[in-house]
Amino acid sequence: MMTRGESVEEIDIRDDMIRLGQLLKLANLVGDGLEAREVIAEGLVTVNDEPETQRGKQVHPGDVVRLGDAAVRVTRSAS
Repeated sequence: MMTRGESVEEIDIRDDMIRLGQLLKLANLVGDGLEAREVIAEGLVTVNDEPETQRGKQVHPGDVVRLGDAAVRVTRSAS
């Protein structure tokens, strides 16, 4: 759950969705696909404050993804 004053970085995507593992890499929360798979499998990632263990989970604009102290909100780019 978001706390007052918490910083959430916005990550723009071109499509209507992005897979969770891809988002973690795009947001530089992990270094590569292997690391993404590991942190997701360990239950360290939440989507909208719910633990998520599926690397292929579809994440949509408006969703907030967290890993540790980092949080990103998916947005849809205008172009």
